[in-house]
Parts: sequence; C-alpha cells; structure tokens
Amino acid sequence: MKDDKATSFDIAYRAGVSQSTVSRALRDSPLVNEATRKRVQAIARELNYKVDKNARNLRSQRTNTIALLLCEDQGIGESMINPFFLSMLGSITRACANRQYDLLVSFQQMSDDWHADFEDAHRADGIIFLGYGDYVTYVEKLIHLNEAGAHYITWGPVLPGQPGMSIGCDNFNGAYKATQHLLRLGRRRIAFIGNASEHAPEFSRRYEGHSRALKDAGVELDPALQVDAETSETQGADGVRTLQERGVEFDAIFGASDLIAIGAIQALEDSDLHVPDDVAVVGFDDIPTASYTHPPLTTVQQNTGVAGELLVDNLLRLIEGETLESFLLPAELIVRGSCGAKR
Repeated sequence: MKDDKATSFDIAYRAGVSQSTVSRALRDSPLVNEATRKRVQAIARELNYKVDKNARNLRSQRTNTIALLLCEDQGIGESMINPFFLSMLGSITRACANRQYDLLVSFQQMSDDWHADFEDAHRADGIIFLGYGDYVTYVEKLIHLNEAGAHYITWGPVLPGQPGMSIGCDNFNGAYKATQHLLRLGRRRIAFIGNASEHAPEFSRRYEGHSRALKDAGVELDPALQVDAETSETQGADGVRTLQERGVEFDAIFGASDLIAIGAIQALEDSDLHVPDDVAVVGFDDIPTASYTHPPLTTVQQNTGVAGELLVDNLLRLIEGETLESFLLPAELIVRGSCGAKR
C-alpha cells in the first residue's frame, strides 16, 4: 500500500476495530483501552498515516491557530516594531508550538481597521495583541471585538473597567525601584522622559512610580523635569535637548523605555556630558541592545519568556470559555554601568 493512500479505514481494517475507535485512539482518548490504542498507533506508523488536520478542525469548528497582532509604530525606526515585542515573539512562538497551535503573525498600523474579526473569518481561534499606539483609540476598537464575541488578550496596562483581558508589567513598582536606586546614588534632579498621559497608560504608571519614589525620599517633584516622548531613540535625544532648552538642572534621566534612554545617552555624549559621571541614566524593558550600549544600560526588566507563556495559556483558557481576570507581573531592576554603581 502506498503511504499517500493510507486512510483511517485501512487502519481500522488491519486493527479489526471501527473507524471511530481509530479516531479516538489517534487522539489518545481515554475511551479506548491501552492495548487497542497501541495496536492502532503502531499500524498508523507502519502505514505512515497522518491525521488530516483540516478535516479535524472542520469538525471541531477550531482552526488551532492563534493570531498575533503587532503594532507598527512609525516613530520606532526602520523596522517600525518595538524591539521589546520582537523579543517576546520568540516565547509566544515556542508556547504555541508546545501546545500544537499554529501562529499567524500580522503587523498592523494602529490607524488600520485591525479590529476586523479574525474569528468570523475562521482565520484564528483567538488573538494576542502586542502594542496599541494611542490607548484611547485602541480601547474603542477593543469594544468592537467584545461585541463580536472575539477571544483576545493584550500585553499592556491593567486598568479598571477596561475591555477584555490584559497581562502586563507592574510598571509602577518597576519605576519606583529604578528611581529609588538613583536616589540611593545621591541623584536628586532626576528627569523623566516619556509621555505621562491617558494615551500612554504604561508610561503614565511609570511616571507615577517615579514620582512616588521622589516623594517618599522627601524630594520635591519638579514638573519641568518631565518631557513627553514616545518610544524611539530620536525622541529620547529630543527630550534631552528640551531639558537643556528649558535651562533646568538634572543629574539623572529615567527613560520610560530603553529606546528613549539609549537616545538620551547619545544626546548627552553629543553635549559633552558623560554617563554616568555627569548624568546617570536608567531605562525600562531590558531589550537585547540595553546590555551593549556604552556604557551598558541600567534598566527595568520585563520577563518576556514568562509573559509569552502566560499570554498563550490564558488565551487558550479564554477560548475554552473560562472567565479570567487581568493581572500584572513583577519587574526586576537590572543594574549596569549607566548609573556608575552596582546595587
């Protein structure tokens, strides 16, 4: 018999069982006794039989596919994808493979109608979102997904009353640790470069954690030391120049992302200010580049490996009909040379 003509009927004939028993045995159903299962599986291997995934999915009304939508951001650079999300992509891919799910990756502009229902088109059983652009606009699109009954999960902020489920980083406490570290080093004029508004709630929580650390240390918060910036090296450099144009003194910079911090380091060096002697710098994310800057960047690490696993596992639970609550993961301060001292 030729391998490409092997069918479940052939296996049933050889094994002396029904085709339904063959199907159950091949998916390890507990309804089939162990001896029959082993006989069926051995014959399947002999005939080089392959389960028809499309036919199986047609019966179950499942695609066994997860859609991953990454936000493209014109400000990031040529790739237009935040490198933090690219590092998370690997862990999500592995998690899907380990659970026998395919991953459909789509790069979306936040201005596009990316909320078009993947599930209605039978392209995916659920969606993972990485990145969101303007959060206010993003939430409006999530409401459409809720109305369509879509299964989705977001890596991002965890806020009261937000639609859907989110898993995110504890931005407040991560930023608190970073600013507290700078304060222990004797820095008192700590600038914050990052958009602290409802349109960027993760950056806003980082600014709140930074501000609380200053308050707890008895250091007065100076609004002139905060500069709005999105995630890019260019905006980090522009933030330094804005501080200089304002004429405010600063001895440290907290970049709301690693890209912002890296851009700030370059602008400081261009101004003949040395890091960390003149200005200490910390970032947030711990992207791969962070440990290769000069000097290496002190930053707040988000565990992308754990995050990818949890995003996939919780999305599959949502697909199965479970009701889940959003939650935050702890962040860890990684101390490197851009602050001039170890922990």
